[in-house]
Amino acid sequence: MTVFGLNGDDVRQSVAGVGPVGDADGAAERFARAAWSGIVEPGDSMAGFLVSAAGASAALTMLVEHWSVDRIVAVLGPDTGVDDLGSMLDRALARWRPRLDSRATLRHLRLAALCRTILVTPGDPGWPDRLGDLGPHEPLALWLRGRTDALRETSRSFAVVGARAATHYGEHVAGEAGSGLAGRGFVVVSGAAYGIDGMAHRAALAVDGTTVAFLAGGVDRPYPSGHASLIGRIIETGAIASEVPCGGAPSKWRFLQRNRLIAAVADATVVLEAGWRSGSLNTAGHAAALGRPLGAVPGPVTSPASAGCHRLIREFGAVCVTTVDEMAELVGEPIVMTESRAGERSSEETRVLDALSGRSPRSAADVASRSGLPVDTVQSVLGFLELEDRVAERSGGWVYLPRAK
Repeated sequence: MTVFGLNGDDVRQSVAGVGPVGDADGAAERFARAAWSGIVEPGDSMAGFLVSAAGASAALTMLVEHWSVDRIVAVLGPDTGVDDLGSMLDRALARWRPRLDSRATLRHLRLAALCRTILVTPGDPGWPDRLGDLGPHEPLALWLRGRTDALRETSRSFAVVGARAATHYGEHVAGEAGSGLAGRGFVVVSGAAYGIDGMAHRAALAVDGTTVAFLAGGVDRPYPSGHASLIGRIIETGAIASEVPCGGAPSKWRFLQRNRLIAAVADATVVLEAGWRSGSLNTAGHAAALGRPLGAVPGPVTSPASAGCHRLIREFGAVCVTTVDEMAELVGEPIVMTESRAGERSSEETRVLDALSGRSPRSAADVASRSGLPVDTVQSVLGFLELEDRVAERSGGWVYLPRAK
């Protein structure tokens, strides 16, 4: 048996450095899926259909040997369920053939072995079953660094996503969500980006929880580079994964396709802060399309950074969630009734409330001066207190709202 011009022994040797090899047929399938991951772009439904129908190795042979469209259609049979299959295959072959290069596949495998990357494919013990809900858009393989069982643990997980240019309020909420959900035993899934993603990962790590990051480029190229240290910490206790082979560069299209994986593996998705056109809304769209529970955290109505969350609640049926309890309720966990938080306020909340007036609006800077706290801390605390209807923002600043009797 030959695969991509390589004999059986060469195939087995090339995949040996990236996980279990299995028998000759298993090694051929794993090598072929590694090759396909470099030939097609993430989410290519025609590649998913062909590999599912014929097998990765056989489908690769069709491509390498330049089978005609008619010959491929004849092998697949008449009952494929795909309309206009011939023309779709013709267009697909045209975009795949420029990337036919066995040397590229061998290079990807060598790079993966050097950085201790594992190739995970459907049917492996570490493959998340929920990815099958993507149908023909299911990834053909995943390249993983970290704990090989971390992806399976996403059977109990939350996707926590939001704006890269997060506000202090958004980061505060992300910290509460990441630590709270991880403390409840959920795996926190996100994309390792700046802002909300990074804070959610850090908060989960801070309570010794498990967190998984899906990247848009190769797992040997931490992105963004400013999160190289954070990604290294995620690898130690959780995992990072990508359907792009090692050496692959992140691109706008790959970020959008990466988002479907985040939504697919999680029990539910929560958007913590997002602008009107935020990429986080793309993740929310995938979650909704898959029938996954979707939550959104509201923010100040004057904040553009929360406009996307308000849009999800108003136009797309997202559930308004303000606490970790309410997030967990999305997946059927009961809310744990506790005493009112008024009796257990943090010192920062108490100082901010003491610095406010019920009649005269005061700016965040004024409250910071009166309370002895940094302005950014005051802004974050005010955002939370506004969610509890303890404060309100007026034209001249913030006022204290007494509790209704």
